[in-house]
Amino acid sequence: MTKTVDPSADRPARAADRIRASASELFYREGIRAVGVDEVVERAGVTKPSLYRSFASKDDLAAAYMRDYEANFWEKFEKPGGKSYSDAREHVLAYIRILSSNAVAEGYRGCGLSNATVEYPSRDNPARQVAEAHKKLFRKRLRELATLMGARQPAVLGDALLLLIEGIYSTGQQSEDGPAQSALAVAKLLIDASVAKRRGG
Repeated sequence: MTKTVDPSADRPARAADRIRASASELFYREGIRAVGVDEVVERAGVTKPSLYRSFASKDDLAAAYMRDYEANFWEKFEKPGGKSYSDAREHVLAYIRILSSNAVAEGYRGCGLSNATVEYPSRDNPARQVAEAHKKLFRKRLRELATLMGARQPAVLGDALLLLIEGIYSTGQQSEDGPAQSALAVAKLLIDASVAKRRGG
């Protein structure tokens, strides 16, 4: 017996996927607030009602973009270059090596999550809330890795690495010859100074 398939059954899902993909591209490149709903639906090739069937508002779409961006971030951070590292120091250095290289590439716009916290000062904004929660979790993860490295003050090393990474996100957008090119050397100095044994101890 041949099963009849309704060709329209998956249209809403596919429309939602196209909307998310288009929003992701536009929001990252232009900034969330600079992009209107009309531009998103035009790029996605859908109607405005289609967007509002999947997302109650632009803020909800922006929050969905943030969640997609975060999932992609963790995939890249936990497996830099698609590789797993058992050594915490090498793990962090591999991520920073790739990040500092990407930061001088054409079209680099930093971290979408960091950008959202700048675009939306109000803590009530859904996109801001996703971004803030991510940054807290990332800070915790870097402190965990600093502990695994054997840092004397893992909280301080974790925070130092976070400050360095956020600096790459920002300065990488400003100049191809900026300080991002020194990030790997700086990270090594930070880590090695933090885990070095005390002399005479």
